[in-house]
Amino acid sequence: MIESLLLTTARVSTFFGTQALTGASGFFFRRDESLYLVTNRHVLIDRPSGHLPDRIEIEVHTDAENLTHAAVLSVLLYRNGLAIWRQGRDSAGDIDVAAIELDPAALPAAVALRAFTPAHLQHRLQEVKVGTPLLVVGFPLGFHDTLHHLPVVRHAVIASSFGLRFQGQGYFLTDARTHRGTSGAPVVMHDDTGDAQLPWKLLGVHSARLEMGGQGLPVEESLGLNCAWYADILLTLTAENDCDTAPQGIVP
Repeated sequence: MIESLLLTTARVSTFFGTQALTGASGFFFRRDESLYLVTNRHVLIDRPSGHLPDRIEIEVHTDAENLTHAAVLSVLLYRNGLAIWRQGRDSAGDIDVAAIELDPAALPAAVALRAFTPAHLQHRLQEVKVGTPLLVVGFPLGFHDTLHHLPVVRHAVIASSFGLRFQGQGYFLTDARTHRGTSGAPVVMHDDTGDAQLPWKLLGVHSARLEMGGQGLPVEESLGLNCAWYADILLTLTAENDCDTAPQGIVP
């Protein structure tokens, strides 16, 4: 049997029309009857770099018994000139997390996936200690099991106080070796006290390596630290009729 954690995460490819742009990671989150794909906001739009895709593709499994069977789901990012994703902000500014509600009718009838739920979120922050072992599940540089369409995992540890927003921002730090393509990956902690079918706590959403800007450090002196946005933002992004997180009126 395949580990359920590997079925939570999908490879995300961005496009402008038929032009392939970038690769990233995303994962599934279910709330009530709605299923969402979660990734970083900068995967969907990043004006400073000129990254302005108009659609994404994700791979989903179509046979739980034979993981070599998969389908590609194409998702348009704009409808009637409005972006379909939900994004959020807090008192410190924009949060680099976006959620797209998936149309059930667009999914294959026999889709095989696992989704995190609100029950997988960590509500008591003080229970998570610095140095706690974590996994980051994703597609670094697009690398993955191409036969079975599965991600790979990297070890990480919590590198800042989980109970304190690092420098007042909505993220904590992880110590892990990460690469491009990992953006949007779930950051998880093993939990054998909750869901027996998916025994993991969803702590964060990997966003980017933390660099010492302007220091001119050589590559071998890179910090090796990363930003992971607290996953509880998903409660806001998936709330019904939340005016602050309605699909954004952005046209590239």
